[in-house]
Amino acid sequence: MKRFTPRAFLPSALLLCAPALSAAECLPRIEQGWVRPPPVAMPMMAGFMRIENPCDAPIAIVAASSPSFAEVSIHETREVDGVNRMREVERLDIAPGKSIELAPGGLHLMLYRPQAALAEGQRVPVVLTLADGRSIGADLQVRPPSRPAPAR
Repeated sequence: MKRFTPRAFLPSALLLCAPALSAAECLPRIEQGWVRPPPVAMPMMAGFMRIENPCDAPIAIVAASSPSFAEVSIHETREVDGVNRMREVERLDIAPGKSIELAPGGLHLMLYRPQAALAEGQRVPVVLTLADGRSIGADLQVRPPSRPAPAR
């Protein structure tokens, strides 16, 4: 009679856990990130980017922060009865293999009370927090809206 040895099941157990491990390690990608400087001195700015989910599972972004700003939140601009209205968004869900755009006139980051004046070309660090507690960072370039994003 063969004796049970846990070591014999280790390779099978690792193979069964591999999809879960890779899903937990998979993170969204942030591309083409930029910050629009205000036309005059203001205590807030807007941030934009493309967020791709290359993972096999959906992800959700539930918060944002930056050491360059006192507060960061996710907002959406929508037209309601012919008037553009902005509201805070609690959660950005991104399906597997899909992406979302944070762009002028739609979803965007609101960056409140900069710690210092920002110059064109400067990079601003931003951290997005996922619903599962993980976070991803990106540098957003300060630039006017008419300049195209640098090619990657």
